[in-house]
Amino acid sequence: MPKLWEESIASHRVAVQAAVLDAAAALVAERGLTGVSMSEVAKRTGLGRATLYKYFPDVDSIMVAWHQRQVGEHLQHLADTWERTSSLEAVLEAYAFICYEHPHADAAASLHRSEHVAHAQAHLIDFIAELLTDRRNDVPPMELATYCVHALTAASAAPSKAAVRRLVAMTVAGISPQG
Repeated sequence: MPKLWEESIASHRVAVQAAVLDAAAALVAERGLTGVSMSEVAKRTGLGRATLYKYFPDVDSIMVAWHQRQVGEHLQHLADTWERTSSLEAVLEAYAFICYEHPHADAAASLHRSEHVAHAQAHLIDFIAELLTDRRNDVPPMELATYCVHALTAASAAPSKAAVRRLVAMTVAGISPQG
């Protein structure tokens, strides 16, 4: 029987999967999405390739799992921001900075078209719509939330943090009650 990294088989599987995703993240940071291979991931994690294939059938499945984890962390960060600040503007700014810090490269486009991303975006829009429920009575909260998400995605092309903050300010002004 192979040596376990953890006390139970279940916790061992979780630890191995996390190590694989961490190795993939490091490789993406160093080499980009196209620089990740099963051989390199196995080498970085200290796993044999055969063992790695028991967890993930190919590089694409590793990249999707890594991306799902990253998206989940981003959504949790936004929820934590709301819990900590109770500020819509702080949540929108946090989302804009996520976009700014993780611009969509052409190679990442396939990951962003994945079903889990569509689900995460719907969750994000629902979350923001809840924060906007009493914001305006002339535009439905879902429309305002969709506007915010799409407007703030432009932060991925912003030239500076100051530009991101201006984009957030313009977005907040755009959803402010008319009067």
